[in-house]
Amino acid sequence: MAAIAPVTPPILRAALRSKGANGHAAFVPQVRKLVFEYCDVRHSSGPLRNYLLDNVEKLAAKNPHVEIVVKQRPHRQPIVRGFYMNDRTKVIGLNKYDETTVKEKVQLLLDSSGAKIKSLKRRTVESRTESPRGIWSGLHVHEPFKI
Repeated sequence: MAAIAPVTPPILRAALRSKGANGHAAFVPQVRKLVFEYCDVRHSSGPLRNYLLDNVEKLAAKNPHVEIVVKQRPHRQPIVRGFYMNDRTKVIGLNKYDETTVKEKVQLLLDSSGAKIKSLKRRTVESRTESPRGIWSGLHVHEPFKI
């Protein structure tokens, strides 16, 4: 007897897996592009040029989700600029840093979310409901406050 071909293709086990979401068993880094800008002539661009010669290929292989651009910026200080998913950018000047500090600053941009830096010391209290007694004022008391 001849075997009859199935009408529908078989469902493979790998096709039944669900795709991960950001924050749940998966993480999507927020940085999308790094732009290195340096000068060929200036002495202050030397550590960045050395970093790019030694580490830019390793950096690109380690972070395939990040577009890496190297541009010349004649007669200006070296910078690295990070572009993020939330349409923000962060710029770090690299003119007074050695090669290891440049590596740390690049890693800081890779790990950053691109959000604005918020102060954790003086957070204002926000409430959906107004105070039942209103706002206190020293002008509305019979006797002024004495220390």
